[in-house]
Amino acid sequence: MKKLATLALTSIAILLTACTGANAAKNTVRNVNEIAPYPAAEAGYVRSVIYLPQLKNEQDAKVELLIGKQMTTDCNFRSLAGNVKINELKGWGYQYLTVSEVTNGISTLMACPPDFEGKSEFVTIKHSLGLMDYNSRLPIVVYNPEDVQVKYRIWSNSGKTLTATIE
Repeated sequence: MKKLATLALTSIAILLTACTGANAAKNTVRNVNEIAPYPAAEAGYVRSVIYLPQLKNEQDAKVELLIGKQMTTDCNFRSLAGNVKINELKGWGYQYLTVSEVTNGISTLMACPPDFEGKSEFVTIKHSLGLMDYNSRLPIVVYNPEDVQVKYRIWSNSGKTLTATIE
């Protein structure tokens, strides 16, 4: 009887270990459609997905999206114009972003020095998203034109606070 109980407990332990390993492997391999049925990208668009790593204090972090193009520019400051819209995945309550109508935006009009050679830089769309809440449980999904890239920065709280002076 003891052998049977030991065998049963060993079998259960092996099964639990296998299940835990399968779940851990599943969490490392991600596809946005495993999370929710996000729509496929339309013709001329791509679906950019950002999976944020889990942080100890996610409430102290924010995400900044940089949406733009790598361009050769002169000495002037440039930005792109475009629309960035927040959409809701119907029936799920999850959000995704769509980027459209990306065109050349504003530029300063300074005269560049005669010996100035063009430089390659990432020129961004000026949007009103601001800093987004950090959430490692859900991906950030952006539908953008094929010639537009999505980059991001993670901002975090250093814990240090400063006091304003009274005047």
